[in-house]
Amino acid sequence: MSSNRNAADPGRTTIEVERLEVTGVHDGHPHDGELTAARTGQEVAPDGDAAPGDLPRWQDPRLPVARRVEDLLGRLTLEEKVAQLYGVWVGGDSTGEDLAPHQQEMTSEAPDWRSMISAGLGQLTRPFGTAPIDPALGARALARMQQEIVAASRFGIPAVAHEECLTGFMTWKATVYPTPLAWGATFHPELIERMGRQIGSVLRMVGVHQGLAPVIDVIRDLRWGRCEESLGEDPYLVATLGTAYVRGLESTGVVATLKHFVGYSASRAGRNHGPVTIGSRELADVLLPPFEMALRDGGARSVMHAYNDVDGVPPAADPELLTVLLRDRWGFTGTVVADYFGISFLHRLNSVAADLTEAAVLALTAGVDVELPAGHAYGTPLLEAVRAGTVPESLVDRAVTRVLRQKCELGLLDPDWSPVPPVLADGAERSNGEVPGVVEGSVDLDPPANRALAREIAEESVVLLTNSDALPLRPQSRIAMVGPLADDVAGMLGCYTFPSHVGPQHPELPEGVEVRTLLAALRAEMPETPIKYAPGGTVDGPAELDAEAISAAAAVAAEADVCVAVLGDRAGLFGRGTSGEGCDVDDLRLPGAQAELLSALLDTGTPVVLVLLAGRPYALGDTVDRLAAVVQAFFPGEEGGPAVARVLSGAVNPSGRLPVSMPRTPGGQPTSYLNPTLGQKTEVSSVDPTPLFPFGHGLSYTRFSWPEVSVEGAAPDGPVEVPTDGEVTVSVSVRNDGDRAGAEVVQLYLHDPVAQVNRPVVRLIGYARVPLEPGQSRQVDFRVHADLSSFTGRLGYRVVEPGDLELRLSASSDDHRHTVPVRLTGPERRVDHRRQFVAEVTLH
Repeated sequence: MSSNRNAADPGRTTIEVERLEVTGVHDGHPHDGELTAARTGQEVAPDGDAAPGDLPRWQDPRLPVARRVEDLLGRLTLEEKVAQLYGVWVGGDSTGEDLAPHQQEMTSEAPDWRSMISAGLGQLTRPFGTAPIDPALGARALARMQQEIVAASRFGIPAVAHEECLTGFMTWKATVYPTPLAWGATFHPELIERMGRQIGSVLRMVGVHQGLAPVIDVIRDLRWGRCEESLGEDPYLVATLGTAYVRGLESTGVVATLKHFVGYSASRAGRNHGPVTIGSRELADVLLPPFEMALRDGGARSVMHAYNDVDGVPPAADPELLTVLLRDRWGFTGTVVADYFGISFLHRLNSVAADLTEAAVLALTAGVDVELPAGHAYGTPLLEAVRAGTVPESLVDRAVTRVLRQKCELGLLDPDWSPVPPVLADGAERSNGEVPGVVEGSVDLDPPANRALAREIAEESVVLLTNSDALPLRPQSRIAMVGPLADDVAGMLGCYTFPSHVGPQHPELPEGVEVRTLLAALRAEMPETPIKYAPGGTVDGPAELDAEAISAAAAVAAEADVCVAVLGDRAGLFGRGTSGEGCDVDDLRLPGAQAELLSALLDTGTPVVLVLLAGRPYALGDTVDRLAAVVQAFFPGEEGGPAVARVLSGAVNPSGRLPVSMPRTPGGQPTSYLNPTLGQKTEVSSVDPTPLFPFGHGLSYTRFSWPEVSVEGAAPDGPVEVPTDGEVTVSVSVRNDGDRAGAEVVQLYLHDPVAQVNRPVVRLIGYARVPLEPGQSRQVDFRVHADLSSFTGRLGYRVVEPGDLELRLSASSDDHRHTVPVRLTGPERRVDHRRQFVAEVTLH
């Protein structure tokens, strides 16, 4: 395999993929032997405030962070300040076919590496995630880059290294967890927090400081290609699970970056980067709450602006969003980073800036602190703008202060900081159950503990949509497994996994981790059961080319007792897949000729179990009535094959719930369960938007009953009265009436029958995952604060309104088991980001 040419930085260290070793330009800095922690800052004290041999104030860990940053800022030249505001894309390429739009023009004619770091550097962009590299060699390469950065500038300030980590550390040989839409299907925040902690531990061990995750955009249109990257269509579900991930990642010291602020998922027709024309109320009540919660309760220290515009204003150029709301109202003190090329796009795509200089001024003024992946606008154009007086240097100082404060918090300004990451600190084996080890010079980024958690998440994310006693599969059955994804690992891997994101540029290279197809996994799960296989065509090929394969698959199905049809998506980038970034669709028909394949299989008369491995739900229409069972999995990761196979065999009792509604018809978008009365089926329209399966739906192999509900302090008759600043506790008992263990997901919805503005008929305000053994009963308590009823009122601010409400204890957004009437009493209250976000849940 040829080396990955470093077009962005032609004079610096390059990763030679074929030899899997690190080489570099011999420029006088060490490339072999011991890695040292050279720091030049101790030798520089221009204001004479440090005695010989003493630490300058900015390096003194005994001083408050603010004082250290103020001291360092005062020492920096304008060039040194600006150098802290952009990154360098390590190995960023401008050649080949597998590039993002405009990547070629964004990565050409860059200065050499030495000149780029002479004044310092803010960030290193994806040193692991750009090209395949052995993890141990990657850690060494990153350490050497940091050493060169430290040695090249006056103050020796290291760069922040960032990586993508949406489905795990996006690098070769690292664990591939399920996609975020699969996280949403688990309804299990504690599990997602554990995953965030595992991912953060791996990143931290190899010297990465910042992770570009999670995506907490609330899905508004299922045609959007990045549905797989989000957690669902409900802001409460997205907020609680996204916050759990952030909490786990941040607990390891890695900076979590919230994406994409804000409106990205609400574009017209679900088109990537498309304009957004929502009202301020939808923005405040649907799209912003996940960011509020992840910042306040999760402790996220970075936010990435979105590409879209909202009512004509791109977020990257919106001071009302990035400064007034995010900082002045919410009190955010971390860094705002640009989505890749996002500042340049203000000129090239959004057309709100005449050139890169004006784009830099707009973004800096709005509140974007760091340009990623490289310094196209925040380099020379920004320097020229400051010198010309177009933008005050005080705005540069504002951004640099935030960057340096974060570097100080990360320990990068401490005198004992070393470029050597913990994984290379010594040769001893390391293992604490969640951190990969170093054994004889190798680095394991996919240890057994990580794979085990990936399997657990995958198993809990599988959703059983319908079942007419076809599942679990019977061991004595003759099984036909057909479909383009039956024997293809593409059905397991989302767009932001290394094999899907970077792998296509290196087709000779293996995935780097073991990923089993569903066919291989089911054969291993049911070794005594005969399973015949036929591909039945391709994921997205035309029907005329797949006709012969469809006929062959139908013939195989006709000879079987049951047919398992494995259909869905192949993730990719910018039209090179059926799901993923830039892979938007016109409607929600199954891609390619898969609908024709499914129809042919059903026509054989053999019972068909449909397994969907996809990045979004697809409309099945009346076909669902002919299916023996339907199983939905959303790109379940490296352990997805065994997870789905164990659900099919009955070894795992399915417990996933839909994080998005499954539409009945391919059109009629956008839709969501968060509709007011007139957004649902009515007599005034001939269109019925009722979904095929509602948000929160999912079946089990056992039976649950909810025999009792009680309310703390309830009167014998009438609604329970609660002050507009008070709370109420609602309890429900859940019993497993079946003969196998399982988990029920109890969902709590709010219904507000009369309000000053149009409200959704129901919206989720709480949920609990309840594991139960056969015959076991447990009680679930929801403590609900009145703040959870709040919404943006007529005057544009969030209120808790007195009046009658209903709390609905439900198995889905359309399956309500118990209703509790509540009356809020007292004055209308105005609330803000300090309100109560979640219903407290207790299991007995």
